[in-house]
Amino acid sequence: MPSFDVVFKVDMQEIDNAVNQARKEINQRYDFKGTHNEITLDKESITILGADDYKLNAVVDVLRGKLAQRSVSPTCLDFGKKEPASHGAMRQSINLLQGIDKERGKEIVKAIKESKLKVQAQIMDDQVRVTSKKIDDLQQVIQLLKGKDFGIDLQFVNMRS
Repeated sequence: MPSFDVVFKVDMQEIDNAVNQARKEINQRYDFKGTHNEITLDKESITILGADDYKLNAVVDVLRGKLAQRSVSPTCLDFGKKEPASHGAMRQSINLLQGIDKERGKEIVKAIKESKLKVQAQIMDDQVRVTSKKIDDLQQVIQLLKGKDFGIDLQFVNMRS
């Protein structure tokens, strides 16, 4: 039976590349000379340290630009609140969101069911699997989901016929 999965994933290699490019730019820019600013990438988060609030915002802007150049969706970034660090510096943590949460999964399944297409949609962990007897119906579901805004960047993978 033909099927595909609706997922929300981030390419960690692209995130790593964007962080490295942002580090390089921060080290070379004149307005950052003589101040301590850094970006660190963990498995599921990015931590930004800025010499002050203005520098922190500038570092975040540089990072956003590098992520956009590498086609990483800004919806995968969950910004934490700014915290003071030592010597008047500011720190901000950015969580990297992956997977479709239960609420959005229910919204996606509801939208598919409201379309009255002859498909079945079910939530499986952090993805939604859609099955049908006809591939054409599956392609209509993909077009339907692309036309709606769920607040995240959906990808359609594992198309099986």
